[in-house]
Amino acid sequence: MIQAAEALNGTIELTGSLNMIGYGLSAIGGGIGVGLVFAAYVSGVARQPEAQRVLQPIAFLGLAFTEALAILGLVFAFIIK
Repeated sequence: MIQAAEALNGTIELTGSLNMIGYGLSAIGGGIGVGLVFAAYVSGVARQPEAQRVLQPIAFLGLAFTEALAILGLVFAFIIK
């Protein structure tokens, strides 16, 4: 009976570790997404400087959505745990 409880505890610890790995991957994805959003913004402003006023709100909206996905990954990692 003790071995079964130890095996169950090992499974729970492994699941918790996998949740944090999942969050780490979502954070990496968020970082890559933010980089891509602002790379496109800088490229667009470099090509057409007069479009900066139009592109800036779109870039910050993309930043907000990308970071929201990373934060949702953190929330789901703790909910599933």
